[in-house]
Amino acid sequence: MRRREFIAAVSGAAVWPFGVRAQQGVKVWRIGVLETISPELNAANFNALRDGLRNLGYIEGQNLTFEYRSADGRAERFPQLANELVRARVDVIVTRGTPAVFAAKNATSTIPVVMAASGEPLASGVITGLARPAGNVTGLSAFTNELIPKRIELLSMAISGIGRIAFLQNMSNPVAGSQWEELKSATRSLRIEPLLLMRRERSELMRSRWVMIASRTRVDGKSSSLLRNIDCRRSMRLESLLMTED
Repeated sequence: MRRREFIAAVSGAAVWPFGVRAQQGVKVWRIGVLETISPELNAANFNALRDGLRNLGYIEGQNLTFEYRSADGRAERFPQLANELVRARVDVIVTRGTPAVFAAKNATSTIPVVMAASGEPLASGVITGLARPAGNVTGLSAFTNELIPKRIELLSMAISGIGRIAFLQNMSNPVAGSQWEELKSATRSLRIEPLLLMRRERSELMRSRWVMIASRTRVDGKSSSLLRNIDCRRSMRLESLLMTED
C-alpha cells in the first residue's frame, strides 16, 4: 500500500521494539509510539492499535514493527524520546496527549504524526485547523474544554451542597491553562469554589492528596476520603494515568 493509505490506516486504528525479517520485496512499516505510560499499563490501547492494523492487513512480525517509547509519567522526557524515534527512521509517529504531540511536531516536519488523542489541539497551537490541520500532524481531538461546564453541572447535581472542586493538573501541559479558566468560569455560575492543585512531579501528587483530604475537597465526583486508601504504588499509576488525559 502507498504511504498515504498507511497513514490513513494508522489514524483509523489509533482509536516493543524488536527486529523483523521481512519477506523479500515486502515493505516493513515502522510505527513509532510516543506514550506517557509503559506498554504494560497501556496494554488495552496498544492491543487495540495492533488489532485495528491487523484487520487492515498490517501484521506485526510480517509487514509491521513498532518502536515504543514511554516517558513513564515524566513529560520532560518527550523531546528526547521523539528525537529517538526520528533517528529510528519510523514511517509514522502515534502520540497520546498534548505534550507528546508537541514533542513529535518539534522533532520532525516530514514524518507524519497521528494524535490518538489531544486536548484542544487547535487552541494549543498543535494544528491550524480541524478540517485542514496542515503540516504533518493529524488525528483526534478530545474537545476537553467544551465538556468542562457539563461535567461541573452533572457533579453539582449528583452531590448536593457541593462547595469546592479540585482541579488536579500538570500546569506545564499546554492545554492546562485554558482548562483551568473554563473550570473557574463554570464553577462561578454555580457558586462553587475551584481549587487548583498543580502537579508536575510524583511528590507533588502526594502533597495534593493530603491537601484534598485536609480541605475535604471533592474530586471527580468522589469524596476525598477515598484517597486515603491510595497506597504509594497505586499513586504512581494514577499519576501516569492523569497525564494521559490531554
